[in-house]
Amino acid sequence: MTTPSDRTNRQAGARLRRRTLVTGWFSFLQGEATAGDVLALNRVRQVLDRLGVPYDVAWSPGFAPRALALDDVRPADYQRLIFVCGPLHGPRLVELHERFAHCERIAVGTSVVDPSDPAVTGFHTLLARDGSARPPSRDLSLRAPRATPTPVVGLMLTEGQHEYGDRRRHAEVAATVTDWLATTGCAPVVLESRLDAADGRLCGSADELLSIIARLDVVLTDRLHGLVLALRVGVPPIAVDPVAGGAKVTAQARACGWPAVLPVERILSEGGTSRASGTRGRASARYLDAWLMWCLGRGRRAAVERRAVLSSAPDAADALPAALFPNGVPGHSEQVP
Repeated sequence: MTTPSDRTNRQAGARLRRRTLVTGWFSFLQGEATAGDVLALNRVRQVLDRLGVPYDVAWSPGFAPRALALDDVRPADYQRLIFVCGPLHGPRLVELHERFAHCERIAVGTSVVDPSDPAVTGFHTLLARDGSARPPSRDLSLRAPRATPTPVVGLMLTEGQHEYGDRRRHAEVAATVTDWLATTGCAPVVLESRLDAADGRLCGSADELLSIIARLDVVLTDRLHGLVLALRVGVPPIAVDPVAGGAKVTAQARACGWPAVLPVERILSEGGTSRASGTRGRASARYLDAWLMWCLGRGRRAAVERRAVLSSAPDAADALPAALFPNGVPGHSEQVP
């Protein structure tokens, strides 16, 4: 005898089996989630949402450890599989076809390297981006839903400066602030102050580096020149002094009249952030959060005001003429400013 409960369970199971599983290279454990792939995924999700098609997205646990993982999926729960973006080749795609053999399989926005590859021929429907018999189509990322722009934070760190001996906390600071930055939703830009005119991956002049910094919202740094160069172009820096007891970063912040200088002892309180332990000190995180919000708010105007003051403020070079010529600069009736 069929009970109402049996019918309800069967109906629920049927609805579940009508679901679609959306996959891509971002689903494989050893794959990678690129910005283009994720935007292409968002374009597909937009279409599925508009059509009212129920779906799940499978993510690599290396990228999204709390999301649905491809290895944990029950293939029987799905009647359709969509593979989004990237090249169609290799054994992992062949394994995907075998595992979801009962599903209708669709590839969309993908590149075909070899049309005879089982990774390609395993799809029932191929909506290729390029490499098929059809003319190339535009990449899906072009029409992905627009997202709200996020703050851009330049990251200028060093793990050197061995002259500070056992007062050095550079490695711990780097681990703490980068792990914290990953929780903020800000877009990071890794900066390198070393110049190399022969290496196209590095700035060849100071003006090039200043041009990059000027386009940022905030600079997060444990370097003296990370602090100074940000203020020079009117961008608010969060400066962490990585030396126990304070050293040149703290001194320079004081000389420049800049308040967002953080002692290492405060940053590493409650254990700071540790990739190894997976813990994050709540006090230090709140401290960093507060300074980030200040820099994105009132700190922006403060940095512009500091730039105006510091551009003509006295510095040690003003005393150089007197040091070079104690009796006065030859040919000048007054000291050279």
